[in-house]
Amino acid sequence: MAGRTRVLFLCTGNSCRSQMGEGFLRELGGERFEAYSAGTEIAERVHPLAVKAMAEVGIDISAQKPNDLAVYDGQEFDLVITVCDNVRRSCPMFLGARENVHWSLEDPAQAQGIEEERMVVCRAIRDEIRRRVEHLLATGEALNDEGEPVSL
Repeated sequence: MAGRTRVLFLCTGNSCRSQMGEGFLRELGGERFEAYSAGTEIAERVHPLAVKAMAEVGIDISAQKPNDLAVYDGQEFDLVITVCDNVRRSCPMFLGARENVHWSLEDPAQAQGIEEERMVVCRAIRDEIRRRVEHLLATGEALNDEGEPVSL
């Protein structure tokens, strides 16, 4: 990967999973990456449980805002990662992307129960996103849901 690699994380609401992906890549990728996130039906705010879960691992996403996918029309990205099945069905490929990868991840915003039970789900998704982002950083490859690497 030469220069700064531009990565866009996409989900429906842009409130949890895509925000966590953007936060991890921005924090861990340093100057090598430009990290962005967007949604097709944006939420009003970043979900408080996502903010809390990321703060637990030392990453502050409280200032991030949900973005509409239309903000990125006409822009090019090296990698677009869809993180939910709904957005994959509605937007299977982002045309401005060199590579498209899908990560089928449960939506922590839909978790049920008391806050601690919902946090368990949010932490599990956070940790899976971190694992995949760290793999990208270590190898220059994004794993798809079948575990197949996509080189950038």
